[in-house]
Amino acid sequence: MKRFLRILFAFCPLLSAAAPPSEALAKDGKPNIVFIISDDHAWTDYGFMGHKQIETPNLDKLASRSALFSRGYVPTALCRPALASFANGMYTHQHRVTGNDPSPLPANETNPKAKGKSKGKGPETPAYAALREKLIGNFYRHPAIPKLLADQGYLSHQSGKWWEGEPKRAGFTHAMTRGFPNPGGRHGDEGLKIGREGMAPVFEFIDHATAEKKPFFLWYAPFMPHTPHTPPDRLFQKYKAKGIESDHVARYYAMVEWFDETCGQLMDRIEQKGLTQNTLFVYVADNGWIQDPHSQGYAPRSKQSANEAGTRQPIMFSWPGVIQPGNRGEQLCSSIDIVPTALAAAGAQSPEKLPGLNLLPVLKSGDPTARTACFGETFAHDVANIDKPEDTLLYRWVVDGKWKLLLTYDGKLDRYASSHPRTEKRPQLFDLLADPHEDNNLAAKNPEILQRLADQLQSWWPVTERQVLTQWTDEPGVWR
Repeated sequence: MKRFLRILFAFCPLLSAAAPPSEALAKDGKPNIVFIISDDHAWTDYGFMGHKQIETPNLDKLASRSALFSRGYVPTALCRPALASFANGMYTHQHRVTGNDPSPLPANETNPKAKGKSKGKGPETPAYAALREKLIGNFYRHPAIPKLLADQGYLSHQSGKWWEGEPKRAGFTHAMTRGFPNPGGRHGDEGLKIGREGMAPVFEFIDHATAEKKPFFLWYAPFMPHTPHTPPDRLFQKYKAKGIESDHVARYYAMVEWFDETCGQLMDRIEQKGLTQNTLFVYVADNGWIQDPHSQGYAPRSKQSANEAGTRQPIMFSWPGVIQPGNRGEQLCSSIDIVPTALAAAGAQSPEKLPGLNLLPVLKSGDPTARTACFGETFAHDVANIDKPEDTLLYRWVVDGKWKLLLTYDGKLDRYASSHPRTEKRPQLFDLLADPHEDNNLAAKNPEILQRLADQLQSWWPVTERQVLTQWTDEPGVWR
């Protein structure tokens, strides 16, 4: 017996070190919730998704302990609309933040000194600022997740991208970003330094929330791997040494790994505080990206597009001991499901009109999700009519099982027209399991499937004022 007690006491320090410190847990046992949001990141560009050159060891580790939906989707492949959906759980046509900026005003309404008026680089005219505030007001027609979590006693911290005015307006208790109408408040101002210039503000918030014994919500949406692609030279040289000929591609790859390093720092900090077992991690990227090897920009059919390289994104949910880890294979997931799932984890009631699914029960059980289809929509970068999303509607799509239907609309384009050539106006139908990069249009051979999916799209959101072709024709498609 004495020998047994000596062995037991010898192990006590180890057992104590492994257990979460009691002062780190929230008083009511609610999980902390961490949103990790990548920026301009292709669905293929992770170790866990099989990329042969890009290294993402920290996200690979997260994937290994997550319910991983490798067939995840974001409804809109542009940062601001996507982030708005992550924050309030509504589709783009519902929250009406359809683009990044209001359309530029005519010359007679523009202050000639206000260069970059729509990009936060200079003063905006009162008329243009009023349009920006009106667009932000659309977002606040629906409650944002930090406000809904605040009602449950959560502290919350915003860092990185944030477009919708002052973060505290959305319910964040702590924020890096000042936000519009403050100078430079278009999409993140000081918040854009997170990750690129260290993680101190986030770490300080975690320490504060822990000391207060409050559950916390983290919005970690760094300006990474988004341009400017300015990775540490050690990472750039690493990818050049792998034989990447294009400096532009090597820099993008290095940015992805740099972003991964910051994710590792965040997860390590939470682990050091003994909080991992009591934390729900959610991972997603706002939209896709294919690096143009000849320039700093993106290649066609990626960012802003309705193609898979724009809209497909792996989505992960990790809560050790609660969520069953594993790759969910061919099951579908939409980022529209994130808000209701996170609210359920916090014990909060979801607003009645949320269109997404609460996945928490199936994440816990490992059962298949009830989602059989994902819907999406692409609007112009510039919002021509803040009150009418249809005016700038360019594409809609639905993924149902293996099939994807992509329809093209005649919405108004302003800037970034080169991202939307719309040379194919006829319906496009793809078998994604056989053709994940959408090389073979099967619309002509499958009229019944085409019609069924077109009807599905119209039932999801009835569009009445745009021209669109929903039947195949051997002649080039023409809008009337």
